[in-house]
Amino acid sequence: MLIGRYMYKNKVFYGKITGNRVTPLIGDPFQSIQTGAGDYLMQELVVLAPCSPTKAVCVGINYRDHAEELKLAVPREPVLFLKPPSAVIGHGAKIILPPSSTKVDYEAELAVVIGRTCSKVGIREAGEYIFGYTCANDVTARDLQRKDGQWTRAKSFDTFLPLGPYIVTDLDPADVTVVLRLNGAIRQKSSTRNLVFSIPELVSFISGIMTLLPGDVILTGTPGGVGPLAKGDRVEVVIDGIGTLSNDVSS
Repeated sequence: MLIGRYMYKNKVFYGKITGNRVTPLIGDPFQSIQTGAGDYLMQELVVLAPCSPTKAVCVGINYRDHAEELKLAVPREPVLFLKPPSAVIGHGAKIILPPSSTKVDYEAELAVVIGRTCSKVGIREAGEYIFGYTCANDVTARDLQRKDGQWTRAKSFDTFLPLGPYIVTDLDPADVTVVLRLNGAIRQKSSTRNLVFSIPELVSFISGIMTLLPGDVILTGTPGGVGPLAKGDRVEVVIDGIGTLSNDVSS
């Protein structure tokens, strides 16, 4: 099932996608999925981020090829950081380059969308708490990350977390290809089989630290090949079984 979040005449709603049509859902899809009456053509709607997380929990150095690229040892435990809800934008929205940074990088990632309140769950039970999956771009001010010696400012600018275009509820994430295209050219390409920590391991580990709420997202790490964005670029995250998250870059 494909679930998106949209706006029509200033009304925001979740919808079930069938081809090029969107059927509005009644209430909160994380509680139950009930379709309403009628539908819309996709082109009639403003596409929003497919969920509205209270937090985005991100995992650093979780692809073996990315660790090799950075000449870093594979971590023994997941390396975590947070991105604020104010960084979230949807498919088609613009990434804004901040004037305080001279090097802003793309990072293509598979994002896990949590479906139930999740605290201290085991690895075997983790899948029961996952609503679905979407594409993410962990946009990062790389120069500020190095300057600050920690990651909060570099990861937290408004527009630095594109998500979308929708949530896929029935994806098997064990071996899907994650690609980033910059102005049509492939810059990143890997498979989730190269993850250091699997998705069930991440859900279990993170929920042992903080309670995850419905609609929260976990960004599972980026492959090798990260690089800079410039004004006028179009950056696309393409994930097998999900689709394409596309955003233009502005200043």
